[in-house]
Amino acid sequence: MSQWYLHDTASNKRLGPMDTEAARAEAARNPALLAWKEGMGDWLPVRNIADLVDGVPGDPSSAPPPPPRNGGKGRADEIDFRIHGQEMQFVEIELDPGESAIAEAGSLMFKDSAVQMDTVFGDGSGAQGGGFMDKLLSAGKRVVTGESLFTTVYTHGGSGKAKVAFAAPYPGTVMAMKLDEHGGKIICQKDSFLAGARGVSLGIAFQRKIMTGLFGGEGFLMQKLEGDGWVFIHAGGCVVERELAAGERIDVDTGCVVGYTGNVDMDVRRVAGLKSMFFGGEGVFLATLTGPGKVWLQSLPFSRLAGRMLAAAPQQGGSRGEGSVLGGLGRILDGDNSF
Repeated sequence: MSQWYLHDTASNKRLGPMDTEAARAEAARNPALLAWKEGMGDWLPVRNIADLVDGVPGDPSSAPPPPPRNGGKGRADEIDFRIHGQEMQFVEIELDPGESAIAEAGSLMFKDSAVQMDTVFGDGSGAQGGGFMDKLLSAGKRVVTGESLFTTVYTHGGSGKAKVAFAAPYPGTVMAMKLDEHGGKIICQKDSFLAGARGVSLGIAFQRKIMTGLFGGEGFLMQKLEGDGWVFIHAGGCVVERELAAGERIDVDTGCVVGYTGNVDMDVRRVAGLKSMFFGGEGVFLATLTGPGKVWLQSLPFSRLAGRMLAAAPQQGGSRGEGSVLGGLGRILDGDNSF
C-alpha cells in the first residue's frame, strides 16, 4: 500500500502517512496541497500527480524529506531572479515547483506555461489563508496606498524550473531588496511595489506628523513592506542608496524619497530664506531623513516627469512644433505632418 505525505503551505502543516485513497480525498478537498512519496525528487502540487487525480497505484514509501520552508508562517519563498535592461527594466523570476511570486495587476510581461495565475484579494501573502474580513482588510490597505484591490499570485505547478517576468511601468530602476537584510521592514512611496516572493506582506505606514503628511511629498500614507523575502521596488530615473549614521540627516527634495528602513525618521524642514522659497524652484519645504538606517533616493520622481510632459503638451490640441522654426508649416513641408 502506498504511503503519501501531504503538506499544506498555508498553515505549514504536514499530513500523513496515508494511503492513496485518503490522499486522493485530501487532494480533492484542497488542490493547493503539496505531496511526496518515495521515488519523488521533491514535493509537487497534488493536481499534477496522476496517482492522486486518477487513482493510479503508487510505490511503497518511507519517511519524506523536510517540507519546503516556504510553507512556514512568515517565511517567504526562496526565489531566484535577474533584472534586465537599462532605462526600461524588467525583473525575471525563476521558480521551483510549488514556489510563488506576487505582483501588481497589469505588471506581467511573460510567463512559462507551467506557471499558473491566481488573482486574490489583498497582498497574497497568505495565499488563500485567512477569513473574508482579513482579505477585505488587506485589500483596503492596498487601495489607500495606491495599489489595486487585487494581487496576482504566480505559482509554478509543474516540474523543473519555470520563469515569470514583470515590467516597470515607466523609465527608471527596479531595485531588488531582501527584507531580512533591512530589519524585516521597508517604508516606501505609494505605488512603488512591483513584485515579490510569496510571504511578503504589504501594509500601511501612517505619517503621524501633520507637517510631514502635508508637505513631505508622500502624503500621510506610505507603503510598508514586511517579511524576510525578496521584494522588487520601482523608482524613477536612477537610484542612490545612502547609509545614515545615528543622528545624521540629509535634506531631500520632497518627491525624491523612494524608501527607507524602519528606524529612519522622516520629517520636513522649511527652506531658509524668502528668495529660496519663492524663486529656488524647490518649494517651501524639503524632506529630512535622519538616521540610523538606509535611505533610497530617485533622480526622476514620476510627478516631475508627468509635469514636464504636461508642460510640453499642446494647450489647444495638435503639436507644439519642436524641431522646426516654421512650426506646423515646416512639418508639412518636410513630410512630418499632413493635412
